[in-house]
Amino acid sequence: MIFTEQMQQVVAVVLDHDTDGVTKELLRLGLLHFVRITEVDRDIGPQVEEVTPRVAEAMITEIRRRIEGFFAMVDDQPPSGADLKVEDLQAVDLEETTKILDNLSASVQTIRDRQSARQQEILRLEDIERQLQLFGSLSEVVEARSQYSYLSIQTGSIRKLLIESFDQALSDTPSVKMEIGTQEDQALLLLITMKRDETLTNRILDKFGWTDVHLPRELVGKKDQVQENLREKLELLKDEQEELKSKVESLIREKRPALEQMWTNLRLNELYARVQSFFSKTSRTVIFSGWLPSSKRPVLAEAIRRVTDGRCYLEWHQPREAEQPASVPVQMRNPKFLSPFQMLVTNYSIPEYGTIDPTPLVAVTFLIMFGLMFGDAGHGAVLLVLGLLGSILYKGARSGVRNLLHLIAYCGAAAVVAGILFGSYFGMKWFAPLWFDYHGVVAGHGGGGLVTDIYGVLAITVYFGIAVIALGLVLNWINCVAKSRWFRLFFDKGGLIGGWIYGAGVYAAVYFVRHDYRQLPDLNLLFLLIGIPVLLLTLKPVLEYSFHKPRKPFTFFTPVDFFMEWIVEILEIFSGYLANTLSFMRVAGLGIAHVSLVIAFFSIADMLSGPSGSYTIGSYLVLVAGNVLIILLEGLSAGIQSLRLNYYEFFSKYFSGSGRAYAPVSLRKKIK
Repeated sequence: MIFTEQMQQVVAVVLDHDTDGVTKELLRLGLLHFVRITEVDRDIGPQVEEVTPRVAEAMITEIRRRIEGFFAMVDDQPPSGADLKVEDLQAVDLEETTKILDNLSASVQTIRDRQSARQQEILRLEDIERQLQLFGSLSEVVEARSQYSYLSIQTGSIRKLLIESFDQALSDTPSVKMEIGTQEDQALLLLITMKRDETLTNRILDKFGWTDVHLPRELVGKKDQVQENLREKLELLKDEQEELKSKVESLIREKRPALEQMWTNLRLNELYARVQSFFSKTSRTVIFSGWLPSSKRPVLAEAIRRVTDGRCYLEWHQPREAEQPASVPVQMRNPKFLSPFQMLVTNYSIPEYGTIDPTPLVAVTFLIMFGLMFGDAGHGAVLLVLGLLGSILYKGARSGVRNLLHLIAYCGAAAVVAGILFGSYFGMKWFAPLWFDYHGVVAGHGGGGLVTDIYGVLAITVYFGIAVIALGLVLNWINCVAKSRWFRLFFDKGGLIGGWIYGAGVYAAVYFVRHDYRQLPDLNLLFLLIGIPVLLLTLKPVLEYSFHKPRKPFTFFTPVDFFMEWIVEILEIFSGYLANTLSFMRVAGLGIAHVSLVIAFFSIADMLSGPSGSYTIGSYLVLVAGNVLIILLEGLSAGIQSLRLNYYEFFSKYFSGSGRAYAPVSLRKKIK
């Protein structure tokens, strides 16, 4: 679990007529991280040619994504990788599939065009409604029509027999029409439209013989009637919108079985084409290569021999035999419960093949840092519950979101443990602390426990930082031995000499502090501890020059370069390690800030308490709001700082992020 998975490379040769069976078997197993054969043997290029898949992968991908677009319209997902079976693979007719999707798209687009038109009408009617609300009565609206710049308000008459046709003609224009009286065979109307639609409205009025009529104020009617008319129209339009939306959903759900079948076959063909895109061929054979975990070698070998009836040749290579070891893919083998912390590592980078996978160590250091900065059992319990509820309720397919929710739950649990150690429960002492009273220390009255002042809190975080940095140095030495990087093991600033200097510096600093900042260790001892490794570093530029290929010409300035490199190296080691160590004081700073905020909100609540000292409703509201703010603000800050310290103070000592993730072509692989 500490080191990345051991990998092996296979170079396979099969007969041309076994290509289809081998492709399907490779796809079913999903073990091979393919590489092109020319990457294994560059001289083989002129002797082989690439296999052309029967259908282009890019075309299949484009059509597959079209189907996923239909699923997204109804908030649905395509079938999962677990539903894919190689046995279901059939030849795909892209022309026929495209024709079916085009017909479905046309049907959906017709409905969507109607939806868009209705939405525009709704927006305009709502605009009319807002403008009408600016007037106290309808008579004011009519009187203001000449100078008002947004609404077009007209009163007039048309023949009663034409009313139905008139309404139909106005149906596509946002408007409010009210019949406010009759005059022989004429209907007296009040018509309100938007000014921007005036040209279209006037054409309709001219067509139906509209005659402007100046109506007395008492005939105009009430504003409430117009608004009621508007609301009725809006309700009808919104109902129609919902019906149209339902039609789209019904149409897609009706086609769902066919779409699923097409999607599944397209995905299978897409992966089939991707596998064959890595194949090369001669006149009678097909050659391919890839990486897989060493433990899976027997499975792959047996499967290929079975499919080809033994008509195959398999050649296996260890990573050290490959021309480019850095190209070996990396598989991190951590248990599932560490997935949130593996996410933190891979977000930084993929570790180099054959080096330490720091995921288990990151889990420990991250949670300890978070607990020290967010040490309250009550606040932690809230995060724990939120993380667990979120992971239960979240139904999406994104593993990153799920890992983040689990990480919040882990952080909450760490805060609960720290809160019990500090005796803090929503800022209150429900139980005695098991370690020390953090609130008492920050408040200045010492509290109870092993730590009695702020300097003790700072010392804890500095010692913790020293331990983390020392662990990083040890991991770097292990990586150097594993990769046979002997020069780096001794002379790198994170190597043995750098570690020697750091250990000596820590000893000297602790000695100085314990002697009341007045005395350093004996000078002879300091020379042994610091002077000797510093002098040994003078060999680094000399050895680098001696073994560097091609070697630069030795000139008068070469010794000067050696001296300057030595000085710079010493400055980097001393200043770098000092800054790295002191950086962990931010853990104490965030923890003190967390406690200080709690104390501050309790002080405000006390100020709002009643004459007898009892808390009022205002006091409780302050405490509730304060705790919510602390959980959100301090929780985020503690998470960010824990991540930062891991990345910049811990990873920088040993982590080589030059790896690339193991990504086999598989039915179970996440779709992008």
